[in-house]
Amino acid sequence: MNCPQDWPEPIVRVQSLSEGGLNTIPDRYIKPPMDRPKPTTSLVETDPCSDANIPIIDMEGLYGDDCELRNSIVHQISEASKEWGFFQVVRHGVPPELLDRAREVWRGFFHAPMEIKQAFANSPKTYEGYGSRLGVDKVIDEYGRELVKLCGRLMKVLSINLGLEEDYLQNAFGGENIGACLRVNFYPKCPQPDLTLGLSSHSDPGGMTLLLPDQHVYGLQVRKDNKWITVKPAPHAFIVNIGDQIQVLSNAIYKSVEHRVIVNSDKERLSLAFFYNPKGDIPMEPAKELVTADRPALYQPMTFDEYRLFIRLRGPRGKTQVESLKSPR
Repeated sequence: MNCPQDWPEPIVRVQSLSEGGLNTIPDRYIKPPMDRPKPTTSLVETDPCSDANIPIIDMEGLYGDDCELRNSIVHQISEASKEWGFFQVVRHGVPPELLDRAREVWRGFFHAPMEIKQAFANSPKTYEGYGSRLGVDKVIDEYGRELVKLCGRLMKVLSINLGLEEDYLQNAFGGENIGACLRVNFYPKCPQPDLTLGLSSHSDPGGMTLLLPDQHVYGLQVRKDNKWITVKPAPHAFIVNIGDQIQVLSNAIYKSVEHRVIVNSDKERLSLAFFYNPKGDIPMEPAKELVTADRPALYQPMTFDEYRLFIRLRGPRGKTQVESLKSPR
């Protein structure tokens, strides 16, 4: 993909715009009317007071001696992955104090003076935001290690639920040589939250995402039955969502699901998204054990690197990216 040698316009950080006290947002951030976060039928799907929520699964008994409880947890994860593509996990084994510390460290970074943050700024020719070599705190290394372990446990459950060997998905990703990265999202206060989004509608292109949400400010919305459900985070929970690559490997038994982020006029919001992805050069295709005469392979082999380039060239298009790859039947 060709990039200009020099960025044609000055870089203006959204956080700086918000802190400058603007009463209106710049035109370039205004979404077309059909993409704005307004309820189309009723307030149910976007009302924080609604009871609607993604499934919440208690993982504490997953590796205990109670076989009935263990089977129940495995079944809950399976059903959530098929029906929602999203679920929350609580009592997942990652210490609550580590989650609190990670949020505290990153909130401190975003409230640091601009000259300090600017030293870590990415080039707009590549990605927005700040680079990964921040050295903010050793807690981030521990956080990453704990999340890799949690993802590994979830990958085994997902494999078993498909009737595959428990290490199938992990091996398909490259075994221990997988890709993982952390993206910290800071959404400042927005004076016109009904006109824009913090993150446009999309499904995650990778394997699996563990999101540590803001405990106090709602923002993530998941599309379910053509309605936008505002996720209400449980205390010290991770929000897990299936990515496009697991949808491909499962031959669409598991679903990656469209989601987006709304913004708030009164409060800032911080979230930590941990992406657990396959090694970039391994072809991803439906597991042969899941391909039958009645359910042929829905996808042709494509590496994760090829898929990332494919979606980058096409731009944000909701859930249509992975759906466009389905083989004609």
